[in-house]
Amino acid sequence: MRVLITGANGYIGKHVVKSVLDAGASVIACDFRTEEIDDRAEIINLDLFSLGAEAFSDLKKPDVCVHLAWQDGFSHNSDNHMINLSKHYMFIMNMLNGGLKQLAVMGSMHEVGYHEGPVTESTPCNPISMYGVAKDSLRRSTFLFANGRDASVQWLRGYYVYGDDLRNQSIFSKLIQAEKNGKKTFPLNSGKNKYDFIHINSLAEQIAAVATQCNESGIINCCSGIPQSLGEKVEAFIKEHGMNIRLEYGVFPDRPYDSPAIWGDNCRIKKIMRK
Repeated sequence: MRVLITGANGYIGKHVVKSVLDAGASVIACDFRTEEIDDRAEIINLDLFSLGAEAFSDLKKPDVCVHLAWQDGFSHNSDNHMINLSKHYMFIMNMLNGGLKQLAVMGSMHEVGYHEGPVTESTPCNPISMYGVAKDSLRRSTFLFANGRDASVQWLRGYYVYGDDLRNQSIFSKLIQAEKNGKKTFPLNSGKNKYDFIHINSLAEQIAAVATQCNESGIINCCSGIPQSLGEKVEAFIKEHGMNIRLEYGVFPDRPYDSPAIWGDNCRIKKIMRK
């Protein structure tokens, strides 16, 4: 199996490349920067959006495309989400028109918007950030375009990713930086909201497992399936890393659009991982 991975040098991408290679598939890794990509992969250095109607051929006619490329993923209200939306759609359209048979695209819990409880593939979506709106729009348009074509589409809905924390912009990377700067306290909101935390290595393994099988398609939650409060997770992170920093709860208000508890239903990913 030849697996094309876009955004292969990104925060998630470089881990997915390794996991897919470790699973025994060959990888075509595509990005406009390539310095951190596993050298076992066949590396293509280019701007994905520079490709046209021949994208499928230009990218060596892979068996599977795992589309992870996305700009400003940690900046949820960046204008680039909407500016690039049609470019992502055109890339996907060109790949499917060219003959691609299996497409896996990285989605996000932010497609859902405000929701309390587990998220299933039938949970209604009402995104409340530009990032969520763009991902939700790409999901809908991708499935519409693929309908009736001889191709399998897998939508990889991600949740609250941590790990490799110096390369992301999460609360954990900010906590590490505060510790390095000698801060004794770290400001937080109430810390009571519950999220589905998943380590980047586990997420990469799940994405690799989905992409290297074709029996399960549609929306697939890549998640732990376990709700945990932000405060509990951050306290555990501090203890695990031996930090000498104390959380100050209640410094920031809880954002009115943050769900009190949201996590992924992990039934489908557990089924895939067992295979």
